[in-house]
Amino acid sequence: MKEEHNLLNFFAEAGLLKNIKRSGWWVLGIKNPESVAEHCYRCAVIGYAMAKMEKADAYSVVMMCLFNDIHEARINDAHKMAVRYLNFGEAENMAFSDQTEELPLAIKKEMRKWRKDYVEQKNLESIIARDADILECLLQAKEYYDHGHIQARLFFKKAPGFLSSKSAKSLWKNLQKWDSSSWWQKICEFKR
Repeated sequence: MKEEHNLLNFFAEAGLLKNIKRSGWWVLGIKNPESVAEHCYRCAVIGYAMAKMEKADAYSVVMMCLFNDIHEARINDAHKMAVRYLNFGEAENMAFSDQTEELPLAIKKEMRKWRKDYVEQKNLESIIARDADILECLLQAKEYYDHGHIQARLFFKKAPGFLSSKSAKSLWKNLQKWDSSSWWQKICEFKR
């Protein structure tokens, strides 16, 4: 009974991510950027595909992608300017530890292992999960750029340098030439 109550509390807290906006985009004047939950979902989709491309454990990659930003339910999303002045790494770890403390032991242990792996970046799955996070940001920047937010292109300068996996580098190479509207234009049979 208590375990289920604690899980329900955790689920409710995770739901806060639907209301927390990705703050880095505000600097570019994007008034209603995607939420942290939306980012995590697409990051998991990307991570799954990349894990398959790299012949890695897709389950671990997807779980790292889904839970990578769960701490932001407590401390919010901090853009790079805030991170420059505040020690968010310590705050993220503390928030995550507190969030998972009351979870059933098996869930807590697994989540903490994924978090540790992700932070340490010592195995293929954690590298892919981090690359999926970066690639999702680059994909979002490309979509914003294609929709007229020309400053979003600034994200293309530094972020790609953090990509490590072969699949992420290949996807990035293709993303640069890709038109983010092409998928729906093809469905609607719009001709250019």
